[in-house]
Amino acid sequence: MPKQNGCTKYVHGKKAGQPGRRDSDSGGDVVTSGISNEVSGGRMESYGYAAPSSVAETVALLASSAEQGQATQILAGGTDVLVQMRSAGHQARTIIDIKSLAETNRLEVNADGIYIGAAIPSAVINETRALQEALPGLLEAADLIGSTQIQGRATICGNLCNASPAGDSIPAMIAAGAVCDIATSSGSRQVPVEDFLVGVGKNALAPGEFLLGLRLPMPSANTKDAYLRFTPRTEMDIAVAGVGVSLTVTDGLCTDARIAIGAVAPTAKLVSAAAEAILGTDLNEAAVHAAGEACKAAASPISDKRGTAEYRRKVVAVLCRRAIGVAKQRIQGS
Repeated sequence: MPKQNGCTKYVHGKKAGQPGRRDSDSGGDVVTSGISNEVSGGRMESYGYAAPSSVAETVALLASSAEQGQATQILAGGTDVLVQMRSAGHQARTIIDIKSLAETNRLEVNADGIYIGAAIPSAVINETRALQEALPGLLEAADLIGSTQIQGRATICGNLCNASPAGDSIPAMIAAGAVCDIATSSGSRQVPVEDFLVGVGKNALAPGEFLLGLRLPMPSANTKDAYLRFTPRTEMDIAVAGVGVSLTVTDGLCTDARIAIGAVAPTAKLVSAAAEAILGTDLNEAAVHAAGEACKAAASPISDKRGTAEYRRKVVAVLCRRAIGVAKQRIQGS
């Protein structure tokens, strides 16, 4: 499976110090070069770099490397890739740069829907007025990922592809109904974000595939979202628990809802039982409490230095109730 995260990777086998070249082997105009990385024991491992000029070339590179058993990684933002390259046990691989592709730089917000390309940095979406109005909860989550400087390159699509259980943007994406637009050898396929996550650090990308971007429905005027998390520190920390909520309220009653939890299970997950608890209600205290309890029941957290499993279950219930309150207030305009 090709690995894709805040950056991405691919191109193979060049020795350290070998000059860059135009690679015609794949039939495309792909810029490649060699990169060396020092690993334990003083040994040097070679990295490759490729910058394909089209989606088709990118897919072909990924597929050919998979067939040859060569590791690849997509580079879109790069904030995680650069850290991972220096981590213990990280094998040499080809870095495939997709941040110049037109498709991955697509950002559209209109009545027909929303599209956020895989190379669009968090800083850009955070400053897009139409997104601020349409999906304040998703932007709240994106704004929690890294510092202001990191957000200039980090992408929410990379945060998703990393598939960390504690990825802040992921519960907010699920709540907003985001769908992954995946490039394949035959064109593309669509996968809901909640189905894209298959395990800790694992996503549903098959060999030869990469994430082009995210499709989201344009919320109606009476639909709003919210994201809340709890961390030991107020900034720059990993979530103990997180909850994303999207509500639609019509004539005082909740007519649609999506609630997702993060950092309390191997993957972020949609909690249908929590949404069902508030559907058809006026979001009264009993209904909201039941939604929180549904999130608590759906959680399967671990105990670590940031909190025990039981503590996380209690926190996720509280966050659910509070996030519902925030979304409701936004619908009311208060």
